[in-house]
Amino acid sequence: MNNIKLDPLFNQLTSLLGNRFSVAEAVRQHHGEEMTHYDVCLPDAVAFPLTTEEVSQIVTLCNHYEIPVIPYGAGTALEGNFLAVGGGISMDFSRMDNVVAIHGEDLDCTVEAGVTREQLNLAVRDLGLFFPIDPGANATLGGMAATRASGTNAVRYGTMRDNVLSLKAVMADGTIITTSSRTKKSSAGYDLTRLLVGSEGTLAVITEVTVKLYGMPEAMSSAVCPFNSLEGAIKTVVDTIQMGIPIARIELIDTLLVEIINRFSDFNYPVEPTLFMEFHGSETSVKEQAEMVEEIAMLHGGHAFQWATRPEDRTKLWKARHEAFMYLRAAFPGKDFLVTDVCVPISRLAECIHETHQDIKDINITAPMVGHVGDGNFHLTIPYDKNNPDDVTMIERLNTRLVERAIKMGGTCTGEHGIGLGKKKFMAQEHGAALNYMKTIKVALDPKNILNPHKIFDL
Repeated sequence: MNNIKLDPLFNQLTSLLGNRFSVAEAVRQHHGEEMTHYDVCLPDAVAFPLTTEEVSQIVTLCNHYEIPVIPYGAGTALEGNFLAVGGGISMDFSRMDNVVAIHGEDLDCTVEAGVTREQLNLAVRDLGLFFPIDPGANATLGGMAATRASGTNAVRYGTMRDNVLSLKAVMADGTIITTSSRTKKSSAGYDLTRLLVGSEGTLAVITEVTVKLYGMPEAMSSAVCPFNSLEGAIKTVVDTIQMGIPIARIELIDTLLVEIINRFSDFNYPVEPTLFMEFHGSETSVKEQAEMVEEIAMLHGGHAFQWATRPEDRTKLWKARHEAFMYLRAAFPGKDFLVTDVCVPISRLAECIHETHQDIKDINITAPMVGHVGDGNFHLTIPYDKNNPDDVTMIERLNTRLVERAIKMGGTCTGEHGIGLGKKKFMAQEHGAALNYMKTIKVALDPKNILNPHKIFDL
């Protein structure tokens, strides 16, 4: 980065933030690497704001000097979404972690962008409420809104797109805006909330999020069910959704991932394609839902249901599911990982997964699969050596075939990871002429291209 611009900017940011502005190598390193295969991209410095007003001042200065600003939440993104390509200022929201207001009677709350989902649920638990969006990692609400995250509960409760009511955000010129009111619906003007949700910090810097809350279900029950075949597990998912059974979670784990979970946890599941499920509702409705799904599963080769009704057993089960990536890293030490996801209409899910598994066999590559299959979304985690050209060629070919297949089936190149750096090359194929209008919006709102540049698309 040009020191002629950086020196006066750094002086002003140091004056503004004091020791909350850092150019230390270790701090920059922490904010310049992520958990998968992307190369380290060090920011020039890291800022730790405490308020929306400070964010505004930082962005205003960066806009003046034309220096990039890259929002940083918990660092759990998987597509290089927060990497400082070309340098700039990484803006870390970890100290903006206040729950601003809880409106229990309205079933909503407002939090600063650095509040994590676990922190929010702890804050509202005693009111008998919870926030259901669960991407696995303990991500921040700001980051989850920016990437339009979803997770295991999305089949029943929707994604961040469905659960964000309003945002407070700082625009590229430093202006602070509030995108909407807290009402459950509005027809007043453009829907700026939906525009910014999923924009990955390229249109504005989100500083506060107002989200929906839900009443804690009277009863919750989880189950694990192995299947004789992958096809049988998928057919069970499709039949369950098409019958309108209001299942809360339904996750598919393939055989290889089950074996790895068994190896690195204290579970001992049959090494077969397996569904992890959860049911929410009254005691009666949960029992009825579970019995109906069990009956469907038996028709498709499911067997040996294992039930978990105690909270500690359910927590243990879903902890194993959420830590699958950590288990994979332990199973393949020294490897890099491409983590990719697609989403297709539920009617095409079986076909898409079947063809993808056939590709994996044909290429002879290791690619464990896990899926939020209740909404047609599944993931591959592919260990490889990024210094081996043959490995790189193989995984790029597999990922390209996966994404192009999903798009041809009426799906999308990413269900919840976001575009970041990894999926940019598929945007034109998925969106066609609409991509040009996305670029027009970007240029209109951020004419100097300082907000998380090089993400989603290149100008």
